[in-house]
Amino acid sequence: MMTSKRGVRAAAKNAAAKLRQNEVSDEDGSQPRGSAVSNVESDPSDIDLRPAKRRRTTPHPKSKSSLNNETHQIFQASFSLPSSDTTHPATCVFPSRSHPVTYHRPLLLYSPSSRQSLLTWFDKVHSARNMPWRKPWINPSEYASRPSDLHAALSQRAYEVWISEIMLQQTRVAVVTSYWTRWMARWPTISDLAAAKQDEVLAMWQGLGYYSRARRIHEAAALVCADPEMRGLLPKDVGELQKRVPGVGRYTAGAIAAIVFGLPEALVDGNVLRVLSRQLGVLGDVKGDRRVVEVLWEAAGELVKAVARDGDGEDVSDRPGKWGQALMELGSTVCTPRPNCGKCPVTETCRAYAEGLALAKGHRTQALQDVEDICGLCAPFDEAEEGAEARTKTNSKRGALSFFFTPTQTTKTRITGTATAATPDDRTLEAIISHAKKFPLKIPKKKVREEETLVCAIRRVSDNQYLIYRRPDKGLLAGMWEFPSHILPESNDSTAKDRKNKAMSYVSHLVEETKAKGAKNLRKPTLRHTEEIGSVPWQFSHLRLTMHVHLFELDDVDGSSEVVVKLEARQRWATGEDIDMESMGTGMKKCWSLVKERVR
Repeated sequence: MMTSKRGVRAAAKNAAAKLRQNEVSDEDGSQPRGSAVSNVESDPSDIDLRPAKRRRTTPHPKSKSSLNNETHQIFQASFSLPSSDTTHPATCVFPSRSHPVTYHRPLLLYSPSSRQSLLTWFDKVHSARNMPWRKPWINPSEYASRPSDLHAALSQRAYEVWISEIMLQQTRVAVVTSYWTRWMARWPTISDLAAAKQDEVLAMWQGLGYYSRARRIHEAAALVCADPEMRGLLPKDVGELQKRVPGVGRYTAGAIAAIVFGLPEALVDGNVLRVLSRQLGVLGDVKGDRRVVEVLWEAAGELVKAVARDGDGEDVSDRPGKWGQALMELGSTVCTPRPNCGKCPVTETCRAYAEGLALAKGHRTQALQDVEDICGLCAPFDEAEEGAEARTKTNSKRGALSFFFTPTQTTKTRITGTATAATPDDRTLEAIISHAKKFPLKIPKKKVREEETLVCAIRRVSDNQYLIYRRPDKGLLAGMWEFPSHILPESNDSTAKDRKNKAMSYVSHLVEETKAKGAKNLRKPTLRHTEEIGSVPWQFSHLRLTMHVHLFELDDVDGSSEVVVKLEARQRWATGEDIDMESMGTGMKKCWSLVKERVR
């Protein structure tokens, strides 16, 4: 039975009021899968959805379950099951853009033809970018009499999808294609990966960044193959995937469940968040506002269930996986930060498109919005219009009565498709694109910390070996090999002379006084600073690092085996050939290249 209008209105009022109590500060969030964003370690599958902090006047923070309950209330009020006579709030008007929370109903939920349009579009473009991990869905019914064959086929498919999804996080598709192909040639099955050495896996991962991901993949492969229940097959349930497989979060679990097992689970990366923000007209922060992220995730979940229902009634099918990949492909190629709205197959249901069209035509109204229905998710439109400076000055407006009593249009309308009834002219289309670019809300990037470090390559003269050090198993570049390095104080204005003196002081503490065979006195091996041979800049998500490379020579030509450098458990001497094969970060590999060019 459909919820009564009075009940819907009351639920919307309560949910919106509660949401407004949960403002959160900006923080890192999800990034587009397969994007060109470099070194941003934030997986949309690992979005932190812990409860937002309440305002200081509230004694205790809300629990995660409380936040989720509030989101659920919004969906009860705004995302009810489609009905033939369902009407929707009309397109927002400006400059206020005031609207009820029900404005964010996904119009795609009420338009099977639009859902089919997106799937049809994806069928035409899915092979355009030549992604080797995109393969036909494995239909379990075709293996009804061959359960062992089905287990093997699903195990292989899940492995391929899993590796591709982890690699695609913050890395361009063109780059991942070559990495994925080499990876699968080296370790064709999950059992092959489980049997590999961790250093081999880290070396293969070199250049993708975030080496902790490669380490977790290797650990997970060994765990899945050793588990008597899984027997090399990843779980199909999203909860079990996140619970039992290291490194698998919400997004990756959804991708495996939908693409491999045909289950109606949402796939939400940064691209999809952008698409849904525009489709639903949510002018919010999809990186730092957990309420916005949670609402869009739940919208994605409702949509994939609707797509699954559109099929032939099978419990599992290829439709959920195709739908999730279609949304990601749309966000990657059409609904980009600067969208190509003229090529979009779902403009009919897009709130941002309709708003842009209304702006282009100059539509305005002075109808008054009922305060009890006001949306608490969206930022004031002037924040998107005026940019970061306006955001810092006008956030308080969201709680002010003057904001809630701004004019809006409240007339209910059906989905009529008038926004796409005729192809807009170039001027109108540009206005639509300009408006759509405001979604999701742009948040100023935090200033990246800058740091300098001294990379000290110590060459032992007697055998031409170098001292290398293995980083701790946790933290930045965990478990990777590097030359002894010393971080400079955070001045970022060092001189060559200062760096030389600090490098000499640092390295001298590594050298140990020893007694040569037959000698009566202790001696310290001769350590000579050759030169600073260059600097390597490198960018991490949170850090801009400049590595100043210094070359040292340790003279032990007297042949004394007692002349050594203090070796800790994680240090060793290595030949140039060994270093070439070691798992080093890309930045440190560049430092090594400078050393080789100088010494040869």
